[in-house]
Amino acid sequence: MVKKYLQILILLGIIFTIKVHGQEIQIFTLADFDLRDSVKTCLVSTDYGKEEYDFNRNGLLTKSVTRYNAEDYDVVYYKYKNNHLIEKRSESYQNNVFDPNTSIAHFYQIDSTENLKIQERIFSYDKQFLEEYIYEYDEAGDISSIRRTNNDGTDITQVEHKKINGEYTVTYLLNDQPLKSIRTSILKPKNKPDQKVVLTKEYLNGEANMAFEEVFDMDGKLMAQQEFSYNATEQSFEPTVRTSYVYDDKNMLVEEITKSGISTSKKEYIYQYDQVNQGNWIKQIITPDNSYKTRKITYYKTSLKENN
Repeated sequence: MVKKYLQILILLGIIFTIKVHGQEIQIFTLADFDLRDSVKTCLVSTDYGKEEYDFNRNGLLTKSVTRYNAEDYDVVYYKYKNNHLIEKRSESYQNNVFDPNTSIAHFYQIDSTENLKIQERIFSYDKQFLEEYIYEYDEAGDISSIRRTNNDGTDITQVEHKKINGEYTVTYLLNDQPLKSIRTSILKPKNKPDQKVVLTKEYLNGEANMAFEEVFDMDGKLMAQQEFSYNATEQSFEPTVRTSYVYDDKNMLVEEITKSGISTSKKEYIYQYDQVNQGNWIKQIITPDNSYKTRKITYYKTSLKENN
């Protein structure tokens, strides 16, 4: 059952992530889809099919549809209470027929009596229990442990938080072995704006495996990413691929430059904007391969002021 469940997660692309500095399971908003203002729906046409997104008046994602063709598609529904995610249902359809074997439901309960605790229980559509996650947070609101329970038993991932000399490091450990570490620091280059640098290291069986470093401006835009591979012989990380990003005055990505060894490639992004809201693009062209993506956007008649 667990193996089957993992196959479902991979198929639907719904492996979730935890907001390390936040207090809840990640909630998707307009900003995650490069959208602004009072967007109601967004229909995206891509090379592999179509994607559809619905949002409530608070800008929270309530439904997403991935259509591979006219008869095969996946649907994910999100339900909220007081802007907290309380339910997520992932449904799969093949030949226009609902497939219960690859459909699952997530239910969330929030306990804030003392330190915050979030319970996530996952069931198949035939009501079989698959997994449970308990996320516990400390007094500062940082996640401190993740307890996972399924038919194979229980695993507990401890999360350590350390702040030393202005660097903030979060380390995930399973049975005292590191799984991942994330170190965040602020750089103050001379005669340049401050930057936030996030170094993530990933481990396999407790041993270093790979890493990547991201550089953000103080508004949160990703400016560069450096990838590393681990040289077990030298016991050190070695740089491999570096990508830098350039934005226009609308904070839209317009250039992506990738360097790997002596090879350099460049992509350029060209946008056509919505007549209703000039902040939202409706066509994106990527050169030199001339691939493109189009979006059809509808809006609420009023701005994002109403609650759920």
